[in-house]
Amino acid sequence: MIRSCLVALVLLAPLPALAHNVISSVFPSGSDIEGEVGFSNGDMATDLLIEVFDTDGTKLGETKTDTDGFFLFTPSKPVTHVFRGDLGAGHEAEIVMEAAEVAEILGVEPIEQAPATTSAAAATDASGLSDQARAELAKMLRTELRPLRQELTAFKNKSNFQSVLGGIGYILGLFGLGFYLAARRKIGNDT
Repeated sequence: MIRSCLVALVLLAPLPALAHNVISSVFPSGSDIEGEVGFSNGDMATDLLIEVFDTDGTKLGETKTDTDGFFLFTPSKPVTHVFRGDLGAGHEAEIVMEAAEVAEILGVEPIEQAPATTSAAAATDASGLSDQARAELAKMLRTELRPLRQELTAFKNKSNFQSVLGGIGYILGLFGLGFYLAARRKIGNDT
């Protein structure tokens, strides 16, 4: 009887789902908006059409992901950008970049600030780097940081605190069931 109960419990135990979540993000990248789209299991969305809309639903443009699941989009208006991609099988990615971040990318300055100078010194910033050198440095950093961003995002989606607590709960439940059955067997032998 006890064996058949144990077999039934093992067969009825919930199995881990082999599902995956869509991971997506956007971030400033020089004068562009760079983003990534993929799944939490590490598979990235390659050659995926990404449509870009404003908050009213007006289409601002479109782009495609590369072989690593990354895309670049050059904004033209300082409005909120909504990036959407359909990965199929009910998986959709929607990422939003707020208007303030887009305005910063475009170099739109608040009205209170003084107008920019028109001298030759305007081509360099306080660090002494030219615009071309800064662009090359930004491109190099993006390339080097891509794998780290992918690994970090995948790690966040794989192991969250709730999953750990759920696993501990299952283990404690199985121990409790084992102790209950052992105590019951001992009581049955004592009588």
